[in-house]
Amino acid sequence: MSEGRLVIGTRRYSSWSLRGWLPVRLAGLDVEEVVIPLAGGPTAAIKAATPSGTVPYLEHRGVRVWESLAIAEYCAEILPSLWPSDPGARAWARAIAAEMHAGFAALRRTMPMNLGRAGLAPAAEAGADIARIDALWREALVASGGPFLFGAGFGNADAMYAPVVSRFLTYRPDLSAPARAYCEAVRGHPLMDEWYDRAAREPKAWRLAHYEAMA
Repeated sequence: MSEGRLVIGTRRYSSWSLRGWLPVRLAGLDVEEVVIPLAGGPTAAIKAATPSGTVPYLEHRGVRVWESLAIAEYCAEILPSLWPSDPGARAWARAIAAEMHAGFAALRRTMPMNLGRAGLAPAAEAGADIARIDALWREALVASGGPFLFGAGFGNADAMYAPVVSRFLTYRPDLSAPARAYCEAVRGHPLMDEWYDRAAREPKAWRLAHYEAMA
């Protein structure tokens, strides 16, 4: 019997759900996954299932956690290696994760996550966000030696940027060589393979015309 549930949205589109799901899986939480189709905004089903009316939402052993970054922090209480062990690196990783959580609005607005599309053109409006992310990644990768942002292990900082990787694979902006290698490393992680595979098997009725029509 599971110890709770994780409520997420359509895997094809829900970047925030992916950010919550990855730490939950990395920490090995035994929870039921409940998928509620997205509709381009809050829905009655999501409002009924989650305190904030958004996804993801975690219930685990009586603890209730919403917001992706809070879920990542909760999972790190169970698996501390989700953040770097060195205090300085840990603060750096948290700053990088928080910047993703709070920023890059142009990227998120103009280049939505769609795991079923490829070869789209990057939005000019997102150019500054793309450059900043590339610089963030390069600095962390040079310091840690990669292949992930803070070394050999896939952690919470990587989970926060995994949907950005998916966007870059869809829209193909110009990236530095270290950033391209990082995208390959993240996409090659077994949990990303699982997410992509399950997204591909979602009902076609869950697809949203607005996202599918973007050129």
